[in-house]
Amino acid sequence: MDQFKQISTFAEVVNKGSLSAAARAEGVAPSMIGRRIDALEQRLGVKLLQRSTRKIALTNEGVAFLDDCLRILAELEEAEAAVSERNASAIGSLIVSAPAGFGRQHVAPLIPSFLAEHPLVQVTLNLNDRFVDLIGDSVDVAIRIAALNDSNLIGVKLADNQRVVVASPAYLKRHGTPKTLDELSHHNCLAFNNDGSQRGWTFRQHGKNMTIKVAGNMICNDGEVLHDWALAGKGVAWRSMWEVGAELASGKLVALLNEFTAPDHDIYAVFAQRRHLPLRTRLFVDFLRHAYSSPNYWNQET
Repeated sequence: MDQFKQISTFAEVVNKGSLSAAARAEGVAPSMIGRRIDALEQRLGVKLLQRSTRKIALTNEGVAFLDDCLRILAELEEAEAAVSERNASAIGSLIVSAPAGFGRQHVAPLIPSFLAEHPLVQVTLNLNDRFVDLIGDSVDVAIRIAALNDSNLIGVKLADNQRVVVASPAYLKRHGTPKTLDELSHHNCLAFNNDGSQRGWTFRQHGKNMTIKVAGNMICNDGEVLHDWALAGKGVAWRSMWEVGAELASGKLVALLNEFTAPDHDIYAVFAQRRHLPLRTRLFVDFLRHAYSSPNYWNQET
């Protein structure tokens, strides 16, 4: 117990920024916090914190140890929550944000099944293609398909995903198949335009990610329309596997330039914080993750 209290105190001191702030949060004297840190450092035989009266700084050893402490504390909290939740019922309002196209195809159809299992939950699904402010917009969980660059958010990976260049067999028969990125300039590329700015297509070449501008005579700010145009043989499109997986499996679309596919387009659920996450949020994320992990889920017609 003493060892656990020491590492939880260490993590809290770093989180609060000082021994006195951690002491106030726990309702004990700062000297008590200091004795716990002293005991921890003595037991480990290393200096974890450089301390002054007003601030603290992590040593190199402290940085490495903090990562392990946070992982242990998070795993313990999740284990305790899992045990206590076995006999609990999810209840209350759950606000979910998702990209419009993905939300229509892969979130909205699953909500009735989730609510059948948890009838005391009310789900509000907001579909839009902007990055919402989870705290400012009072969103409980947001679905994002991108690299997670915001260190203030907690992300749980729901599924793998890639963005791929696709075209219909009919289009390729008429115009040929591009073999290099440069050859895209000779094709009618179905481009996404949002707020007057055309989104480039990202690829990986020579070990580096690169974004190129494409050109074509059909531009739209709705991904579903671009998808439909590609199916109709109007051009080449850059779409997510969650959107075109079924058509690739059936042969309605053909994947191109796979050797240049770039990473960091996986599907995540993100929250403003992990601690004290409501049961309804935990269960909803687990429900999505389980559904997306089912064999052949992404190859089904939606």
